Amino acid sequence: MIDGKLSLVLPAHNEVENIDDVVKTAMRTLPRFSRDFEIIVVNDGSNDATEQVVQRLLEQVDGIRLVNHRENRGYGAALRSGFAASTGDWVMVMDSDRQFDIGDLVYLAPHTSEYDLVAGYRIQRNDPFHRTLFGKTFRLAMRALFGVQLYDIDCAFKLIRGDMLRALDLESNGAMISTELMARWVRAGGSWTQVGVHHYPRVAGEQSGGSFRVILRAMRDVPSLWWRLQRDPVAQTNEKPESVGSPGLSPTGAAAILGAIVAVMAAVAFKVLRYRR
Repeated sequence: MIDGKLSLVLPAHNEVENIDDVVKTAMRTLPRFSRDFEIIVVNDGSNDATEQVVQRLLEQVDGIRLVNHRENRGYGAALRSGFAASTGDWVMVMDSDRQFDIGDLVYLAPHTSEYDLVAGYRIQRNDPFHRTLFGKTFRLAMRALFGVQLYDIDCAFKLIRGDMLRALDLESNGAMISTELMARWVRAGGSWTQVGVHHYPRVAGEQSGGSFRVILRAMRDVPSLWWRLQRDPVAQTNEKPESVGSPGLSPTGAAAILGAIVAVMAAVAFKVLRYRR
């Protein structure tokens, strides 16, 4: 069992075919891990019936809350709204696309007695080839630029101490939110570990995280986040080596790596778009 209240944050954009199943499965599963929990669905400007489905669930079941963005603000903005609305001693993040099994919380929960953040990594990623390639390139870039040592930086299956999470000054609205979270976490002296979780093919709805627009926005946000983080003080910590990231690169090294990453991603994106025509 997790010690204290648990808040599950579910960002959702056009997940009408998935959100009902995700929420109901969570309602059945979470009592195994916490005696007190809440489920926070953040509807990020969906233009389908995602909001209406959640509204019906609110009328049927206690313990569910809805945070509504009238316009699509981005994945990072949705997470930040969910974090701000959370009241739990622990906050869990999971996507609403049914590609994760909430039952895999069994692998994360035992580590909460020793670590402040437990990050899942996908044992085998079940996404289209181009999205997997972007993910691997992005992970290497974030490790080089920000010293983030996670195997799978963007895995949307994390368990985080609530008070420490809500104290972070997160600013990213897009895909850089996961990198910013971990970079600021390490700088604040937070401990962390990582464990493998299962990842399943999407069975309904459309992926948006690997779209060309999202990728371009992430690339644009990289230098902005890098410069912002240079102003942050780094906490002195005695945590285990696994819990401490490297300091990152100099501006010259960062610019060189970023240029190479942009070139690789642009080439891959061009091939993907050309193939789809």
